[in-house]
Amino acid sequence: MKKPNFYSSQGFDRLDRYRDDPAWLESILSSENSRLLPVWRNQHLVTRQHRPVSFPANRDGGLLALSGELILLGSDPEGVIWLALDISHLEQPEKMLPGREAQSFRDLRIVGPLIDRHSGALLAHARAMTYWHRHHRFCGDCGSPTESTRAGHMRICGNPACQRAHHPRTDPAVIMLIHDGDYCLLGRQPSWPPGMHSTLAGFVEPGESLEDAVAREVSEEAGIRVTDIRYHSSQPWPFPSSIMLGFYARAASTDIQVYGVELESAGWFHRDQLLNSPENEQFHLPRRDSISWRLIETWMHSEQRD
Repeated sequence: MKKPNFYSSQGFDRLDRYRDDPAWLESILSSENSRLLPVWRNQHLVTRQHRPVSFPANRDGGLLALSGELILLGSDPEGVIWLALDISHLEQPEKMLPGREAQSFRDLRIVGPLIDRHSGALLAHARAMTYWHRHHRFCGDCGSPTESTRAGHMRICGNPACQRAHHPRTDPAVIMLIHDGDYCLLGRQPSWPPGMHSTLAGFVEPGESLEDAVAREVSEEAGIRVTDIRYHSSQPWPFPSSIMLGFYARAASTDIQVYGVELESAGWFHRDQLLNSPENEQFHLPRRDSISWRLIETWMHSEQRD
């Protein structure tokens, strides 16, 4: 690949070696080289120009006083250390943050395609981690409250008789473009924006290989058998906590059967039709920050026909 997929954190050091060092963690909160990213109920603070807003940790002690969940994200190639601060417990967070230009909390699903790749990777990482924390406040074994540790990368059950360690999870999902000569298979779900068509996708089930999941999902959703399954690339997809594993596969059958459970429709679309997509409410391709778009775009411009 010439470039990584959107939301991929290429060149980002997650600083695992410092997660168990309280003295180091305390020192970065007074460092000139560390910044805080506030997260509120899965939303990020951005300007009207869709630029993410962050705060220097050493000058915004008031932000840390808000008693949010603090999570070490890591350092970027320039050496800036980034931390996420989850302030979801606040009802009106904008009023308690340092005053800047017009800014508001927005969902990454909306602003993701409008921001640069570096910012997108940071916000995706922060969103995924804060989501995990909010949904693992109690132990799955005994039901006792859990406590954050390892700079936000582990939660420990507070019950002395249990003390189960819980680690951040990501759900593997396959996403695949099925092709047959100059045609590819696209479908649409009823919950999608009007006209949107995309590649098929689904979660990997226990005891299943990735290739098995590709074949099963295509068969279940569209009644198509596939062969020549080939891996393309992956993408972190924090909506809410997936890793999308991208594949190509060749159709071994072409008679579509949609059962109406996950898809409302599916069809074979010619390469030229997609290259000249009207991009309107009658027909348009997926959002440009998604791996589904990457798979379609690569195939559209490929000379391969089978």
